[in-house]
Formats: sequence, structure tokens, C-alpha cells
Amino acid sequence: MSTQDESLNLLADLVARARRAGADAADGILAEGIGVSHAQRLGKIEKLERAEGYDLGLRVLIGKRQAIVASNDRSAEALSGLVERAVAMAKAVPEDPFCGIADPDQIARSWPTLDSVDPDEPTPEVLIDRAKRAEEAARGVAGVTNSEGAEAGWSFSRVAIVASNGFAGGYAGSGHSVSASVLAGEGDAMERDYDWSSAVYGADLEDPAVIGERAGQRAVKRLGARRPGTGKFPVVYDPRVSSGLIGHLIGAISGSAIARGTSFLKDKLGQKIFPDAITVIDDPHRQRGLRSKPFDGEGIANRRRALIENGVLTTWLLDLRSARQLGLQSTGHAARGTGGPPSPSPTNLHLEPGAASPAELIKDIASGFYVTELMGHGVNGVTGDYSRGASGFWIENGEILWPVNEATIAGNLKDMFANLVAADDLIFRAGTNAPTLRVEGMTVAGG
Repeated sequence: MSTQDESLNLLADLVARARRAGADAADGILAEGIGVSHAQRLGKIEKLERAEGYDLGLRVLIGKRQAIVASNDRSAEALSGLVERAVAMAKAVPEDPFCGIADPDQIARSWPTLDSVDPDEPTPEVLIDRAKRAEEAARGVAGVTNSEGAEAGWSFSRVAIVASNGFAGGYAGSGHSVSASVLAGEGDAMERDYDWSSAVYGADLEDPAVIGERAGQRAVKRLGARRPGTGKFPVVYDPRVSSGLIGHLIGAISGSAIARGTSFLKDKLGQKIFPDAITVIDDPHRQRGLRSKPFDGEGIANRRRALIENGVLTTWLLDLRSARQLGLQSTGHAARGTGGPPSPSPTNLHLEPGAASPAELIKDIASGFYVTELMGHGVNGVTGDYSRGASGFWIENGEILWPVNEATIAGNLKDMFANLVAADDLIFRAGTNAPTLRVEGMTVAGG
């Protein structure tokens, strides 16, 4: 892999060439990565792979026209051709009145150092051991009858961005993961479940044996699942699935959706859409955060923000283009790849924990649904209508009792957000995290 300085120098030269070839402005992004993945099933290795990737993207602007060209060939001949193609395309495409790189007074001039790289690359033997321990622990749970396998992986990535407005910067990140998936029961009565852990540092991973044991226990608990009745009930989202509600919020407050008028929250900025106790944080500078980055994809400073504060929607997620469409300023949420323009995207998201334990959250539920898995994508971003396949457990008289499958839960996200209560069990396990969440008055239907 290139060093960060080598990447920045290459991009600076590419941007300069584009300007000499007739571009009014230009920027370039270079992404490099290494990944090692191991999978085994029933104790036998199914894969042990190492992949290295390199990709470069150049964006050029001529007036209000822009073009983007990507390549994984860094030879001098290829780079010259890249510049020529990008400039020729920019001359031919239609105008976009909102495109453009940042003005020099908008770019970040300094940024924090983030603890986002584990200096220790695990050996293949370490990955094999992690997966082995996870699968053996899962298969050791009484009632587990088969395995879909266990996996362990490690990755390292580096990003560099240079623009003709004077911005030049880069950052890197690493990731470790381990997972296991097993089956319990026999024949038509078999059930599957899983567990996983991911972290920037290998030392922060959960014990693979704990991951495996939990996967096995979850599969066994699902045996004997049946369909629930139909009606309106409280629905409680397990932390494994509760983060999905934050994902629906993010889709609705993306500047792109707001500018198009295709969001059910398009007129809710500055208004209360959650109860007072709900706060949602986006924190790009979280130490050892899985999505941490010191600046956004357009070289603009980013920072920790309360997207929802005491129930109130405080901001849209904006890159430069959507900000210009709305007559606002970028919030530093631009993300980008090498083959397309920037677009708004969050970083490390979490919904802050409440005061009650999960047990306290459900103790007054006479009948309700505790959801541990969701299927399908039945969410209408324009209306907020929500309908998902679900499985989990039925709650009766404040206790989680029998397993449920082949159910559907439905509602409208406006109502769901307004009737949401958070438990106190927030754990940072992924890029988006939420505690156990309770939503009142949802429609539950058996299959």
C-alpha cells in the first residue's frame, strides 16, 4: 500500500493536471484497503482469503458541469487518460446548478487525531482460532443440531482526498469481527440464530466463546415458535434490531430527500418528533468508533451533533449539494466513493439510553411482542408507513414467554417515533447503536 504522503502527492499531481487540461476545479479521492477473512463450518475451514484493493476517483468541474471517472490503475499512462476522459465528459454533460467543491474558506484546516487503527494485524492463526472458539461454543449448547458456520475477519483501509481549493488530508481505520450462526431442532422444526462482535481493536472484541454460546442459546430458545394473534400491542425492539429505527430516521432527514420533498419529515425541522427523553447523537470523532473520520468527504470539518435533542429534530444531514439546494450550510456529512459524487451520510450514531432497565420496560405489558429479528424492507420514506416481517418472543404479564415467527408488525414512523421509550442497556457494538426500545400501539399480525 502507498503511504499517506504518497497518496496525497499522487492526488495533488492529478488535480493539477486536470486544472491544466481545462477544469475550473477538481478533486480526487484515493481509497486503499486490505482484508483477511476466514470461515469454517463443522470444524472444517471453508475459506481463508486475503484481498487488497486500490481505487482512485477524479472529479472535474467546468462551470456548472461535473464529471467523475474512477480507475484502479495508477500507471502514468492510465492517469493521463483518466484526466482526459474526465475533462471531455465534463464538457458534454448537462449543467447541475448545485454541484461544486467547497470554497477555500469552508474547508477544514485542522482536525483531531482519532484512535481508529489497531497497529496489530492478526495472523491467520488468530482468525482461525477466533472462529473455531465461536463455533465450538455454539455447537456445545444443548439442543444445537447443526451449524451454518463461524467467521472471523480483519480489515485496514486508508482514504486520501485532495482538492483544488487547497484541501489535502487523509485518515485510516481498522476493523476486527467474529460471528457464529447455528441451528437447533430437527426437520421442519429447526430454528436458526446468530451472534457477532465487531471492533476497531482486536482487544475490544467480545470473547468468541461468549459469542458462540449466545448464538447457540438463542437458536434453542426459538424452538417451538408459533404465530401470534392479530391486534394492536406494544412492540419491544431488542438491541440487535432497534438500531434500524435510527436508520429510518436518518433516511428521512437526509438533505437529498428533503431537497426532493420525498421525506415524511420534510416539514418537521425544529419540531418535537420524539418524546422529551429521546436524544440521537452523531459523533464522527468517537475514539475507536467504527465509522469515525476527522473530516467529511468534501474536506469540511465535522463534529459531534445531537440530531434529535430532547425529542426535537435539530438538523438535516447535509453535504454541499443538498445544502445549496436548501439555501443552508453543509453540516459536514458528505460521504463519497471513487465512482460517484458526494452524498449525505451519518458516522457513528447512537440513541442515548433511558432510565429503565429492559425488564422494567416490559413489566407492565399484559400482551406484547419482543422482536429479535426483522425481515423485508417495507418502509415508505414519503409517508412513513412501516411494515416488516418479524420474529422474536411473546410477552405476557410482563414476562418474555414463547417464541414467535412468521409475524408482521406495522405502523407509521411518525407515530412510532412519538411513542418510543428507551431502556438503559446501550452498548456500542456497531456503527449505529441503540438500547432496547419500546413502541406503543403497533399492529401485530400472524402470518
